[in-house]
Amino acid sequence: MSGITTHVLDTSLGRPATGMPVRLELQGSGETWTEMGHGVTDANGRLEDLLPAEKMVDGVYRLTFDTDAYFRSRNMLAFFPSVRIVFSVRDAKQHYHIPLLLSPYGYSTYRGS
Repeated sequence: MSGITTHVLDTSLGRPATGMPVRLELQGSGETWTEMGHGVTDANGRLEDLLPAEKMVDGVYRLTFDTDAYFRSRNMLAFFPSVRIVFSVRDAKQHYHIPLLLSPYGYSTYRGS
């Protein structure tokens, strides 16, 4: 299993957000970011293979969700063209699950399990 996973739910439809592009990055020195993985959410709105657990290190990570592409594919406009979630990994041996609850005009997130 990936050390970092996500699950996107489209609350405006009450269904998983299928086909959303997602990118995972690790912050380096200063404001530099290195891509660690990317993918597209599956039929259940999940992306479970972003980063192999053995490649995870402590640090600051950023998930970027391409909400514009997702809503455009449904002939809708998104107020937020992307959602970026920045979070700290303080114990790389743990699993980090970062869900996103999304609508065209808002979003929320939390650390899941």
